[in-house]
Amino acid sequence: MKLTKMSHSCVRLEKDGRVLVVDPGGFSEEDAAVGADAVLVTHEHPDHFDEGRLRTAMEANPAAEIWTLKAVADQISAAFPGRVHTVGHGDTFTAAGFDVQAHGELHAVIHPDIPRITNVGYLVDGGKLFHPGDALTVPDGPVETLMLPVMAPWNKISEVIDYVREVRPQRAYDIHDALLTDLARPIYDRQIGALGGSEHLRLAPRDAVRL
Repeated sequence: MKLTKMSHSCVRLEKDGRVLVVDPGGFSEEDAAVGADAVLVTHEHPDHFDEGRLRTAMEANPAAEIWTLKAVADQISAAFPGRVHTVGHGDTFTAAGFDVQAHGELHAVIHPDIPRITNVGYLVDGGKLFHPGDALTVPDGPVETLMLPVMAPWNKISEVIDYVREVRPQRAYDIHDALLTDLARPIYDRQIGALGGSEHLRLAPRDAVRL
């Protein structure tokens, strides 16, 4: 499996000539989902879900499909009839040749006065990779590569460290990092790397690794 990090929380996975894209939102590149055979969306916030980027991908590949939770599916199903699939916690499906299981139900708490929306994470190929979206969901199985929401209005570094400790992946790559300045990155690298208990890594946008 090839993992390509796009900006913020968007990642591209490639295997056997097929492409799966997760969360091509408004903070990601305009072409973040172009070439995708399937797209997964974790929740409705615009930094994860951008209809324009989805439309570009779906028009580029008439066979492309989307898997997402109901709150997003309700907004886009009419635009892509028959190509949008609604999923929730515990559902399993195959997208672009990847085996996927949905985990989680709610977005992390931003503030008690802000109603929580739905959020679902995606466990890919039996734990090869887990993308939690905007929640610190712990899947019920081992995880090799955790996509780690490192900096957000809803988290703090102690929670990020404890999340890595609880999931216990072999490695954690930063996502949700568009709000993290270059000045702060060494602090996060040092503390998460020293205290998380797993290898902590970062990819620049469009950089790729083999998993």
